[in-house]
Amino acid sequence: MILDLAARLLSALPAETAHEATLGLTRAFAPMLSRAGADDPRLEVKALGLSFPNPIGLAAGFDKDARVPDAMLKLGFGFVECGTVTPKPQAGNPRPRLFRLREDRAVINRMGFNNRGMDEAARNLAQRRKNGIVGINIGANKETSDRIADYAQSFARLAPLADYVTVNVSSPNTPGLRGLQNKEELSQLLAALTQVRGGGGHPILLKIAPDLDAHALDDIAQVVIASRIEGVIVSNTTIARPPLKSGHASEAGGLSGKPLFQPSTEILRQMRARLPQDIVLIGVGGISSGRDAYEKILAGASLVQLYTALVYQGPSLVGRIKRDLLACLARDGFTSIAAAIGARG
Repeated sequence: MILDLAARLLSALPAETAHEATLGLTRAFAPMLSRAGADDPRLEVKALGLSFPNPIGLAAGFDKDARVPDAMLKLGFGFVECGTVTPKPQAGNPRPRLFRLREDRAVINRMGFNNRGMDEAARNLAQRRKNGIVGINIGANKETSDRIADYAQSFARLAPLADYVTVNVSSPNTPGLRGLQNKEELSQLLAALTQVRGGGGHPILLKIAPDLDAHALDDIAQVVIASRIEGVIVSNTTIARPPLKSGHASEAGGLSGKPLFQPSTEILRQMRARLPQDIVLIGVGGISSGRDAYEKILAGASLVQLYTALVYQGPSLVGRIKRDLLACLARDGFTSIAAAIGARG
């Protein structure tokens, strides 16, 4: 696949330079990309009031400013999440801030919500053809004096242009942001957003960290249930450092990729046990194969997302995961993804 070849060539560049080049090339060649064929109906998932053609999503972080969601949908993703977007543009943390850990099939980033702001994302979302499901991930500016107001402002601006909104309170790269996962602050934040949304409107999902103890998970579950939001994304990157081989292992920032798979899946399983079935879970962290995606689904995820594995395997990975998922379903006697959700929770 020519896009896989391009990915291999770009991997010779510094990580952030390669990412910027990938976005530019994707946007340039988007009109020439042919849409992936129709998915097997066994992969369809109905969640959040939407019908997903397959459960494989592109995680936030790849397309912060919503420049290429339609192009990524053409590659076979069942949905794409753009962002994280803040109300005002911000440059993020000093470079270098993105590191490939090749030996570990992982990445460390300390990007710091670098993006062009909600107005730019809104313009891009308004121009798309809406031929698939696209979510938007929102955060607060680093220098803001009122984080909750930042989230409310971005929600009001962007929710009408997306299919769902993810509230990112779990990035480790904005000082103090993870404090919004505390019970009192989280209650205030979600209350503000549901008030902005009103009686109907777009689904709200909360993205949480993998570095949470049982007490914190209990608190988050209680707030999620009380706020009546629709879902939780488990999980963001980790500040933990399991044994790693790469020379970049000591870099500060959030770790993603293969080392995150087991801890994030365990947090997913624990959250599924704490939440009613009508609250949707999206499993993220270390997915690099159909078997990985299937394990997240068995643990309770209705949908899954990936990003880091694309850095190492290229966009053809999406099709391989879907084929492997079908094989897993057939092997275990499930007639659909829906039948497998939470089967080993």
